[in-house]
Amino acid sequence: MQRPALSIVIPCYNEAACLDLLHARVGAAARGCVGHDYELVLVNDGSRDDSWAVMQRLAAADPRLVAINLSRNHGHQLALTAGLDLCSGAQILIIDADLQDPPELLGDMRAAMVAQGADVIYAVRRKRAGETLFKKATAAVFYRVLDRVTDTPIPLDTGDFRLMSRRALDAFLSLPEQARFIRGMVAWVGFRQIPFPYDRAERHAGETNYPIGKMIRLAFDAVTGFSTAPLRFASHAGLALTAASLLLLVYIAVGFFTGSAVQGWTSTMLVVVLLGAVQMFVLGMIGEYLGRLYIESKHRPLYIVADVAGPVQGRATLGFRAEPVDAAAGGTDVAADPCGAA
Repeated sequence: MQRPALSIVIPCYNEAACLDLLHARVGAAARGCVGHDYELVLVNDGSRDDSWAVMQRLAAADPRLVAINLSRNHGHQLALTAGLDLCSGAQILIIDADLQDPPELLGDMRAAMVAQGADVIYAVRRKRAGETLFKKATAAVFYRVLDRVTDTPIPLDTGDFRLMSRRALDAFLSLPEQARFIRGMVAWVGFRQIPFPYDRAERHAGETNYPIGKMIRLAFDAVTGFSTAPLRFASHAGLALTAASLLLLVYIAVGFFTGSAVQGWTSTMLVVVLLGAVQMFVLGMIGEYLGRLYIESKHRPLYIVADVAGPVQGRATLGFRAEPVDAAAGGTDVAADPCGAA
């Protein structure tokens, strides 16, 4: 297979308003670096607007654009996984569709990769324009807590905006887990990884596709995917409560022998509520890990591709690519290849 010098992978969800400008800016940045030796991979993650129709129009006019339409909304991390699995470039740029991450930084990122002999150039956010104080504060707290509890060092204040070598991507694609925290997984594979500071711009159009609920889910995936600290909390809490129980027993014994009875129900109820809260938290965390094991045990494909527009060279090693509908056969599907052969 003749690999293009560069693949640019962009997951999209309800981004119809951004796609034309995105295509123009990303294409110009790619041509400025590698000429026409690139591919642009857009992944439609079950959008409810006209994103897929716009992608098809762009793919019809640009032979270097590959548009991938997933069968439903799989979520940002799985949509990005689909694009990375199906791209074929020697270098791979990951960028979001909202243009908050400037594609014009591609040249500087490639130069840094060559100059420092790196396999990954990850972008570190110095400023986050257009974001609320609440989101900035929660993001800062999240990354720092994650850094304290995870076994794998994950860079602070980074998103998925990064440039990767093919060997780093191939190592990443060997990780098959369902609950994916891609920036942590890329950090886990190792190789030489270099930070690239930049200022994040405001969103070009539309609304954020990461409301508070999805952010919390991503945080759970990050912590449970890269740390056993919540499980260790159970043993630590058990030891602490055992010590507290012994102290309480001594207090009660002293009160019994000195004739000063313990008054009221307040202290008793406090202990009961505390024990109940700790037990429920521990059970919840155990359930979270068991749930992940249950999902992994099914060995389902990470994503399903319904339609493709443009020349896909990659194979769906982590997902399933359905064959197109055979109109001549009365609308029935031709046999699907679970390996997703192009």
